[in-house]
Amino acid sequence: MIRCLQVVTIILSWALPAIAGTPVFEIEIRDHLFHPEELHIPANTKVKVVVYNRDPTPEEFESYELNREKVIMGGRKANIFIGPLSPGVYPFFGEFNPRTALGRVVAE
Repeated sequence: MIRCLQVVTIILSWALPAIAGTPVFEIEIRDHLFHPEELHIPANTKVKVVVYNRDPTPEEFESYELNREKVIMGGRKANIFIGPLSPGVYPFFGEFNPRTALGRVVAE
């Protein structure tokens, strides 16, 4: 019986991360600003960032440090996968409104 419980424990320790899936985080674009402007994610983990563009005009999520570039049409959303990232700060900006649409991902 104890051996059976050990096997079940080992199987669950491998299966649970797969069942849990990729962590999901959300950002909104409103009035040419990112909300939140600072997104905290776990370091060393691949994550999915869903970006909702609440503005009627398109915006481009761009980050040289994250090596990501994605145009999001007005009223639409986009899924952007990033990571795994080392601990640190990774800036991003809106290509069409670079003075106002600024943000950063903090991997910790």
